[in-house]
Amino acid sequence: MNENQNLMLFTKKTYIGIDPTAGQRPFTYAALDHDLGLLALGQGHIDEVLAFVAGQRAAVVAVSGPRRPNQGVMANQQVRDNLSPPPRPGRWDNFRLVEYQLRQRNITMPQTRSDGQDCPMWMRMSFKLFHRLVALDYQVFPQEKATRQCMEVYPHACYTTLLGNIPFPKHTLEGRLQRQLILYQQKLDIPDPMRLFEEITRHRLLQGILPLEDLLLSEELDSLVAAYTAWVATSHPEQITLLGDPNEGQVVIPVGALKARY
Repeated sequence: MNENQNLMLFTKKTYIGIDPTAGQRPFTYAALDHDLGLLALGQGHIDEVLAFVAGQRAAVVAVSGPRRPNQGVMANQQVRDNLSPPPRPGRWDNFRLVEYQLRQRNITMPQTRSDGQDCPMWMRMSFKLFHRLVALDYQVFPQEKATRQCMEVYPHACYTTLLGNIPFPKHTLEGRLQRQLILYQQKLDIPDPMRLFEEITRHRLLQGILPLEDLLLSEELDSLVAAYTAWVATSHPEQITLLGDPNEGQVVIPVGALKARY
């Protein structure tokens, strides 16, 4: 193996998406290589997932949850005055900046409160996950020369912006089909969800038999779009949008420009 091949081996990145929204139940995670090949798709408790992440020499980790509680950015009058449209007095004070920015585009995002103990379990697990990632020397994106980075993503915003409109609810059959098709069209190494319709026959439908083996679960789809966003952010940084405040928490969106409203 020559020197250049050795260098490629040591600098090749893994793109990991983690969905902690189950709270106390196991996290779902996905890992992609530089060619969007699927390296891993599974579940594990926080220590198991972090062990997988810690074993990566070079990686970008995207977490589907907030990095920290609300830091009061939206209570800053100077910040409010620079927003378009500026919020009315007394409104949106206890929201993060990114939550306001997305909601103005009709993309609903859960509110992150300033007191972490008032936040739901899945958010508290997200805070803990980011804290542990930083302890493992993962630097908060964007850091141009860092071989290990972590970022916040919001799967609903990813799918909405990639699709160009609000998708079907993620737990429905049509919502899962739609999300998997979006990822398949982005060249991820996953089954074509349209094959499902080739497998449906009159007899199977009457018997209530649907061939869903290749249709991914909603939490798997969320972790995959997170991993894909990590890949876009570092492979094609001109094709992302950052929303929010860097100190409070920025969300990475895998498109270069946003519509005014979805």
